[in-house]
Amino acid sequence: MAEMLNGKVAIVTGSGRGIGRGVAKLMAAEGASVVVVDPGVNVDGSGEDQSVAEQVVAEIKAAGGNAVACMESVTEMEGGEKIVQAAVDNFGKLDIVVTCAGILRDRMIFNMSEEEWDDVIAVHLKGTFTVVKNASILFRQQRSGRIITFSSESGLMGNSGQANYGAAKSGIAGFTKVVAKDMGRYGVTVNSIAPRASTRMIADIPGSAAEIRARSGVAPIAGEEDLASLDPDHIAPFVAYLASDFADNVNGQIFLVYGDTISLVSQPRPERAIYEPSGTWDIEKLSVMARDVLTKDIANPAPAREPS
Repeated sequence: MAEMLNGKVAIVTGSGRGIGRGVAKLMAAEGASVVVVDPGVNVDGSGEDQSVAEQVVAEIKAAGGNAVACMESVTEMEGGEKIVQAAVDNFGKLDIVVTCAGILRDRMIFNMSEEEWDDVIAVHLKGTFTVVKNASILFRQQRSGRIITFSSESGLMGNSGQANYGAAKSGIAGFTKVVAKDMGRYGVTVNSIAPRASTRMIADIPGSAAEIRARSGVAPIAGEEDLASLDPDHIAPFVAYLASDFADNVNGQIFLVYGDTISLVSQPRPERAIYEPSGTWDIEKLSVMARDVLTKDIANPAPAREPS
């Protein structure tokens, strides 16, 4: 094996299971020393099981790799600091951060509780910030580093029943682009992956949410029909590539990754525009121009309106 990450030190959050587990194991196989971060919570964020991270560490060591387990939570700044410190304390430095940690609390927006909103935002969005912020202090000092975050098609395109998750993942996409500009001058690259894979999180999407989608005629989760056949380990090779020296010119990008396919996601750009020569729109003229030009032929992503 080429060991493209030989001598590197990586943090992978949410690496006790699913996509993160595959990333941690491949990075170790490619020569990196890995901090396996996972408190072993359930999909909804409840519970705790130290053996989850320790099992991955044991598998890495059995294969000849180097890893340590870390139980810290990403939802607090102190946890993010301790996660970064774990890399320094155990391996002397830090080169790579991968933020896979996440939970689900799917519910239609009119039924979603404040707690369901806050918990998902805390793990995904704030949990990305707590680790990346603390790692960036080191990366700025050493003038190098790789950061790979995890967005989602739910955040980029929208999925019914996932207002909290979609908001968090859209936030991560924006966060990635900003941090790429903040840290690029210091030799750090920051990119994001929107994965499709059969994971524990997908399997545990509440049946009620799926039923509401079907009953309301709302489109299923993107690629849902193929998810069962998409191995989460297939995401890992591209993560390892982004973490390697081969990708030192790739910064601020988002990639859709699944199965045998890797796509570069286009950056948002203005698609069409209308102009008013006088500089101030009259509402009557605006209404006509917007209807006939600006919003013409735009498809409504929602199902047909239910009869009252």
